[in-house]
Amino acid sequence: MLRRLHSVPGLILGVFVTLLALSGAVLSLDPALERAGAFSGADAIRLADLASLVVQTYPGVERIDRRENGAIVVGYSTADTVGSVLIDPRSGAAIAEDTPSALMRWVKELHRSFLLGESGRAVAGVSAGLMAMMAVTGLFLLAAMLGGWRRLNRPVRAQGAGWLHGVLARGAVVFLALSAVTGVYMSLVNFEYVSDGSDAGPDFPFEVAGTPPAPVGSLAAFQDLTLGDLRRLTFPVPGDATDVFGLQTTTGEGYVDQATGQVLSWADYTMAQKVWNTLYMLHTGQGLWWLGLLLGLGALTVPVLSVTGTLIWLKRRRAVPRISHNARPAQAETLILVGSEGGSTWGLARSLHLALHAAGHQVHTAAMNATGPFPATKRMIILTATYGDGAAPAQASRFLDNLAQGKLPAVPVAILGFGDRMFPRYCGFADTVQAAIEARALPVLHPLCRIDRQSSVDFAAWGLALGQSLGIDLVLEHHAAIPAKQSLRLISRSDFGVEVGAPATIFRFAAMPKAGLFRTGLPSFQAGDLVGIVPPGSDLPRFYSLASSRADGFLEIAVRKMEGGVCSGHLHGLQPGQTIQAFIRANPAFRPAPGKAPLVMVAAGCGVGPMAGFLRRLKPGRAVELYFGARDPKSDFLYEQEISLWKSQGRLSRLVTAFSRGKDCAYVQDRLHADAAHLRGLIAMGGQVLVCGGMAMARAVAVEVDQAVAPLGLSVATLKAEGRYLEDVY
Repeated sequence: MLRRLHSVPGLILGVFVTLLALSGAVLSLDPALERAGAFSGADAIRLADLASLVVQTYPGVERIDRRENGAIVVGYSTADTVGSVLIDPRSGAAIAEDTPSALMRWVKELHRSFLLGESGRAVAGVSAGLMAMMAVTGLFLLAAMLGGWRRLNRPVRAQGAGWLHGVLARGAVVFLALSAVTGVYMSLVNFEYVSDGSDAGPDFPFEVAGTPPAPVGSLAAFQDLTLGDLRRLTFPVPGDATDVFGLQTTTGEGYVDQATGQVLSWADYTMAQKVWNTLYMLHTGQGLWWLGLLLGLGALTVPVLSVTGTLIWLKRRRAVPRISHNARPAQAETLILVGSEGGSTWGLARSLHLALHAAGHQVHTAAMNATGPFPATKRMIILTATYGDGAAPAQASRFLDNLAQGKLPAVPVAILGFGDRMFPRYCGFADTVQAAIEARALPVLHPLCRIDRQSSVDFAAWGLALGQSLGIDLVLEHHAAIPAKQSLRLISRSDFGVEVGAPATIFRFAAMPKAGLFRTGLPSFQAGDLVGIVPPGSDLPRFYSLASSRADGFLEIAVRKMEGGVCSGHLHGLQPGQTIQAFIRANPAFRPAPGKAPLVMVAAGCGVGPMAGFLRRLKPGRAVELYFGARDPKSDFLYEQEISLWKSQGRLSRLVTAFSRGKDCAYVQDRLHADAAHLRGLIAMGGQVLVCGGMAMARAVAVEVDQAVAPLGLSVATLKAEGRYLEDVY
């Protein structure tokens, strides 16, 4: 429901909301430009002094206005003309005619009514309301995706349009919500649903002294007021002894006798007026020019959010594939239920569906919210993602209620969870479903399994195990959509580990040489991102962590040759000059945190690759420590020379090595165990831990870090929740 409230208004009124935002962004410049023309220190000038100066300079003066951003405007009339000028309040000299820009008038009308009159004002008000709703619902969705309100500052784990949408929305949501809510209020005032208090002014005085007017500079009411207090001073009609001065200040408004200087009538602003004045200032930036600029910058994100939001919606709709051989619910013996948030889980479900159909099963695949009936079902297989940190994905929001109410068949169940190890509650919703299944005492078809980031290899392995439980050969071949690939040329390779039987190589690639008039160049990437490489004869990419950034001018990876590894074998057979087909997958969640807090890097073998990439870009002076593990210092000490250089440059403050062969053999977790007190001190200072390497190493490291930080009342789980414990595990 929350997602619909967020997406449907944007799809329906996206053009109007975009026009509202863009016109607002243009208008946000006005307060800053006005402020730039104001004079420093002018607010301290006494009103009596300025009024006296203005009367001498402009004999036909009718009013003095102090704009919210400090500009002083004098309105006057003569026998020949009526005018309005910006003045220097120190001298009274005219600076420029106060002529509103025709462009700004047009943009303001576009912003207020889309140039459609009163009906357009209604559309603008509705658009502002929907914009407010989208801002609020979007913030709730973002909090859910990132794992809770306390984790809103965590990296957005998405790609392409999803990443851009999340990052921009997080940065602009406060300003967008402020603009929208205040805009709704102003619209309600315009249509008189809410009062702005303008009808609550002071009574006009009919009893005045009636004697000749005194010099304006001598009037008592103006002696203690400064320009900082003023909003408007309206002068009496010349020659009319019964007329009065009209005075509006920052606290109220009233009338002043032109002969005695006595305040004849006064009214402080009512609550309605104060609310209107405050919200008007917050909406327009008049009086807070810097806020106006921030609101304008926030508004500029709306067109991008509108486009990326539409792309996300289209991707979600297209991600649910049409599954061939999808048996009718009443006939299916095997039921596959899918819980997906962005739609990618459906591709895996389709692969499973087709494999089971090929094995002779009658299979029906549906969303987890489906309730049947399923009278012929003998087994149920649940494939579910997790939204954020343990929440149900959109297509499984009603599953637990349906299960508790007996709307699903009581048959053996197998659960496969998809998640991301970076979240403390990895595959959290799959665990919740498992607990609910156990509470219903449903039979187990196959034990719960979890897969990190939809690994095709792990999915295939789970399929083989599931096939054994079903008594069939079940081969799952899932090939996710591959982005456009680019050819990269190998320019150098450095080989390690041959002597210890664990060949590892650092490969450095460059863009292809210029051909014709155009050159593609390297794609955009940073250290810690992933490069997908498609080996010849295969359409299944293998992913490797990048050891360089685009700014380095090359793409670098460290790869160990695996026994029987198709891609690693292909890479290790390459010679300089040969090419690969590759694409980039962003991995923004695996990055060193900015700032000066200590940084602890833990890597084993080729896992040192992204750490090397980070060290290349880090500036000297930060406490950065690297725990590096390998087999033999004489054989597979990757980046040894570079690490020595970075240490001498101050990019790396401390290196701790652990080699499993030779003298003093140890693993990185042993070094961390010995350094527990030191590590605890770094974490207490706000330090961050980055881990890259194999699964077994990562688990052992997590145990040691858990024990080290326990006296601080922390754990790896809490550090992950704070974005201070990051893993890139394979």
